[in-house]
Amino acid sequence: MRILVVEDQDSIRRMIEALVGARGYKVTAVSTGTKAIDVATTDPHDMVLLVLMIPGYDGFEVCRRLRSDPTTRTVPILIISALDDAESRSKAAEAGATVYYTKPFSPMALLKEIDRLRTESAKAAP
Repeated sequence: MRILVVEDQDSIRRMIEALVGARGYKVTAVSTGTKAIDVATTDPHDMVLLVLMIPGYDGFEVCRRLRSDPTTRTVPILIISALDDAESRSKAAEAGATVYYTKPFSPMALLKEIDRLRTESAKAAP
């Protein structure tokens, strides 16, 4: 399974890469919304872990653009954000986010969610 990690803070991006990579997933990591859209639409991944406050297009716009592209329309998008207000959660849901996690997040909970979504995707595949 291939996962695209979109996080602009180097230390957090490296931590998520190590966490997800240790679980056996192949990880591609980028630090801007513009790069995220480019990578996701030219080399689709099985899942996207996306922060909201990133340079270039913010996470909401990245989510909207991925949902509007036929190649990424159904890819699960897990939002990881420091924003923990109802408006941000609602805006993320409207943009097409699958799941919303707030920072700081539980690494084990994130891995369980990734595993759950992977299992659901496998069951939905023809």
